[in-house]
Amino acid sequence: MSQQARLTWSLLLLRLGVFIVMLMWTLDKFVQPEHSARVFEGFYGLGGFSAEIFYAIGVVELALVLAFVAGLRKRITYGLVLLLHGVSTLSSYNQYLDAFNNLLFFAAWPMLAACIALYLLRDLDTRCSFS
Repeated sequence: MSQQARLTWSLLLLRLGVFIVMLMWTLDKFVQPEHSARVFEGFYGLGGFSAEIFYAIGVVELALVLAFVAGLRKRITYGLVLLLHGVSTLSSYNQYLDAFNNLLFFAAWPMLAACIALYLLRDLDTRCSFS
């Protein structure tokens, strides 16, 4: 297999991995809007939103993650996914200070690295990409 083929397969797998996580976070807004409300209040200091607000956020986020996994408008979609995940990762700083009681939060860092790599290499991410 050529180096180019290995690269495009690797980028596709990174994109699919990030997509799976982002999709589950998005679906959570539809399935458990009360959980999303607790996350928004606890991590972002934003409270008092109704379930309908989280459904609306979920619709926008779903459109974004579907465009992302399809490789559409990469500068925008990969950038927004990076921004969303970056804010999420950095807003969890208290969990990193109590590391051994919050080990799962550290999984956000390799995913953030994957988002950065995808953004930087977006023009080379061509396998199963529609743009």
